[in-house]
Amino acid sequence: MDQAAVEAFGNYLRSQRKLAQLTLRELSDLAQVSNPYLSQLERGLHQPSVRVIKSLATALNLSAETLLAQAAGIDAANGEGLDGVSDTETTIRADANLSDEQKAALLEVYRSMTGGSQAS
Repeated sequence: MDQAAVEAFGNYLRSQRKLAQLTLRELSDLAQVSNPYLSQLERGLHQPSVRVIKSLATALNLSAETLLAQAAGIDAANGEGLDGVSDTETTIRADANLSDEQKAALLEVYRSMTGGSQAS
């Protein structure tokens, strides 16, 4: 995987952590990943293993498929994931043109209109 993809995953991971309103330390505890390693992932210095991706996905309330697709630099599968997260939510979370606050607001509005209760 090229460095740009690793850095893009790090940015995506940081954005998801902030959307979940977690500190680096809190996510590290939830995912059972060391704080320094998580920091290095967010800075695009390492490519995570599948085990780490699964742990992070669980801690962030994301589908492992979505996070794995981001880590691999590919688009997630179409439709709704096994965890009930829609393509719309995945797209909002991944949109680099939106700030974390804008993403959180859009997710809240989307869920209020669709009856979704998935936590960000």
